[in-house]
Amino acid sequence: MLSYRHAFHAGNHADVLKHTLLLELLDYYGRKDKPWWFIDTHAGAGCYALEGGQASTTAEFVGGIGRLWERSDLAAPLASYVGAVRQFNPHGGLLFYPGSPALAMTCARAQDRLRLFELHPADFDALQETFSGEAERVQVRKADGFDALRGLLPPPSRRAVVLIDPPYEVKQDYRRVVDTLRDAMKRFPGGTYAVWYPLLNRPEARQLPARLAELGADSWLDVRLVVKKPARDGFGMFGSGMFVINPPWVLPERLEACLPQLVRLLGEDEDAGFDLEHRIE
Repeated sequence: MLSYRHAFHAGNHADVLKHTLLLELLDYYGRKDKPWWFIDTHAGAGCYALEGGQASTTAEFVGGIGRLWERSDLAAPLASYVGAVRQFNPHGGLLFYPGSPALAMTCARAQDRLRLFELHPADFDALQETFSGEAERVQVRKADGFDALRGLLPPPSRRAVVLIDPPYEVKQDYRRVVDTLRDAMKRFPGGTYAVWYPLLNRPEARQLPARLAELGADSWLDVRLVVKKPARDGFGMFGSGMFVINPPWVLPERLEACLPQLVRLLGEDEDAGFDLEHRIE
């Protein structure tokens, strides 16, 4: 199915969590001179206009990045995240929101590489346009990222952050996430894999973190941000999570420094909160 368009959700609370964590991962990888690869299995359009476009229809960014935009008291990981978004808004107003590939590019050095996959025709065209001047460092392919990932592992650099961020618009996405990650860990056990998932009142959504933990990684981290009480009718996302295989050892401490603030800023009712579990060897 190709009905999902991330533009309607750009900059929401889930993006805040996902992109704060992504920048933490890439910053850690950048501490060594050796090159890294960033592989995005569901890259989207690259960058999103927040005024007059699809994002303005739902305006979910108002309850996400919008609540952090003017603050000067943010914890270091959140300040770094907002600083990266500001690079796409040089005149001060919040007019554009960068997707995962564009944010990754803010961390990329001359030796680093991006490999991006997107299947939606319109988003693929937009993604190509976003990176039209970066052919040496960035490759964009119109392909199913679940299937295409295996052909890139292990990468030549032997250092990579892989983001698996499907829309979960069909139940099969949950199964494919687990199957894809299992295969990836066999091909490239030393990679860092970050899986975003929604918090929904659906069995497949509730079971996904446990199924990822059962893959048997020696080191992992699972963080969940709840922004509101689940709806009585069972519909709608009330938060999101990130499951990371082979996370940096500094990541739990970095997240603990900002998650309480995220709850205060993004929480919508008394049920807002976070969970952070990890085992890092």
